Amino acid sequence: MEDIIRKLTSRKFWTAIIAFVTGLLIYFGKTAEDAEKIAALIMSGASMLAYIIGEGLVDAASVSGDNHMYFQAKEEEKPPEEEG
Repeated sequence: MEDIIRKLTSRKFWTAIIAFVTGLLIYFGKTAEDAEKIAALIMSGASMLAYIIGEGLVDAASVSGDNHMYFQAKEEEKPPEEEG
């Protein structure tokens, strides 16, 4: 399941999908403008899907209490305190 989630949120995956669909559209006689519009729709949908999956993973981690890595990362981001 994690592999599927990783692929669905991958920009490389969606770029490959767009390249394939664009090639098919051009082959079947659609104009470059039509292909561009369809590619834009695919990227919009992919961005929304990636956001929803990402937020779902964050919510699931907070419910299960598996958010210690988030807080550890936040601690590492803090600048060192100035010496007075």
